Amino acid sequence: MLTELAVENLGVIERLNLVLGPGMTALTGETGAGKTLVVTAVDLLLGGRAAPGLVRFGADEAVVEGRFDHQGEEVVLRRVVPAEGRARAYVDGRLASAATLSELGRELVDLHGQHDHQSLLRRVHQRAALDRFGGIDLAPLMEARAALADLNRRRAELGGDERSRAREIELCRFQLAELDKAGLEDPGEDEALKAEESALADAAASRDAARQAAMSLGADGAVGAGLAQIAAALESRPPLEGHHERLVNLAAEVGDLSSELRRAAESIYENPARLAEVRGRRELLVDLRRKYGETVADVMEFHRDLSVRLAEMENFDRLAKDLDGELDRRTAAVAEAGAAVGQARRQAAQTLGEEVTANLRELAMPRAEVQVAVGGDPGDDVDILLSANSGAPGLELASAASGGELARVMLALRLVVSAGPPVLVFDEVDAGIGGQVAQTVGRSLSRLTADHQVLVVTHLPQVAACADHQVSIAKRDDGSTTTVAAEPLEGEDRVVELSRMLSGSPDSQSARRHASELLEMSQGA
Repeated sequence: MLTELAVENLGVIERLNLVLGPGMTALTGETGAGKTLVVTAVDLLLGGRAAPGLVRFGADEAVVEGRFDHQGEEVVLRRVVPAEGRARAYVDGRLASAATLSELGRELVDLHGQHDHQSLLRRVHQRAALDRFGGIDLAPLMEARAALADLNRRRAELGGDERSRAREIELCRFQLAELDKAGLEDPGEDEALKAEESALADAAASRDAARQAAMSLGADGAVGAGLAQIAAALESRPPLEGHHERLVNLAAEVGDLSSELRRAAESIYENPARLAEVRGRRELLVDLRRKYGETVADVMEFHRDLSVRLAEMENFDRLAKDLDGELDRRTAAVAEAGAAVGQARRQAAQTLGEEVTANLRELAMPRAEVQVAVGGDPGDDVDILLSANSGAPGLELASAASGGELARVMLALRLVVSAGPPVLVFDEVDAGIGGQVAQTVGRSLSRLTADHQVLVVTHLPQVAACADHQVSIAKRDDGSTTTVAAEPLEGEDRVVELSRMLSGSPDSQSARRHASELLEMSQGA
């Protein structure tokens, strides 16, 4: 939902701020008051053309900001149009390209009128609209296509060129022989070898260190003898009895440690042959990791995959025959699913065209006819065509209708296919209509509020009276400057504005009575 729209220095608008609510909001005002500039502002937020001529005379730049509540999160779009230089776009305060702004804007707003941002003008959205309308089940086709794509990938990986396959088989056999000879079994082998190499390389120094420590801690060593001497000095001294006992225990512990170090020294021996063997093995692992994987575990996995790949290539003829047969079956399955989807789309297209055409009859386009053309199976090529007048050929929507007609066609489509962006903006939807048809348009726009926020620029009181909210856009000229103001209307103020729209005389009591009746009737419909 568009919750706030702020505009500065756009055309005759010096500063304008609209706070918008859910439902339908009608923008009304005298001709030339600047209502369409509000739509232009929204168009700029959707990545529309930022012409320097849009900037208010005497200003350096025009700025448009829109605050949206989208799926529970706030999104702020901003467009800056300088009088000179390139326009800038921002999304949530960060610079963005106009393309990015347009892509995001299309998820938020559909603009119907003289602008070209309507999602339903694009074929992909027309197809999606048809599928939603007809409840087309695309799952079997998508699954069949995915299975076929996977099978094609597997067939391509299997290979088809005999010489290339022969070269790959020879390479695989060479690599497998190298890996088989290495005999990799433990993913943690390199770490274990690293620890063993460290121990073997430092064996002599470790043995000498253990012997030296054992001698120092022994009874004749500096530490052992020193502890014995200190213990003797504290012996038979009652105040120090506890300390003496601790020293005796410590001397015993040191003696035990000395014995353990002596045994450890005797167990450490140099083994140059084993050291060379460990270093050679580690070098081999480094070489294998350089060729086949980051870790020993990766190399072992490569070994397993290589064995499978070689088996596939050595059994190529059988596997290829099996895959080719499966490809034929999968291709037939895609065709069958595509035919079912195509038939369903064509049936839905007939009904969709009839329902939209029926809506156009009520929207003052009595000679118009909408057809939905569906291409060959599975019918992915969908075109909504409009014949605006009797005998006229069906043309693409963008080229078949004027701005007002196109807005009404989009309204008729939206009434049938409600899905789409959460915000719908209609400009010129009431061009060339009035009376009962205008009331029908108003009620039709109001129906869309069940699924959308609707913003409509209108000159017709019948349309404005159907809105949940009404905003008056008024131009003010003090003789030196011209500004535009937006004023939300409620209660009697809304009746006065509807009176002006009905008769041009907001002070007329009869016009006010008529306006009150129209508002009461429209709100109660």
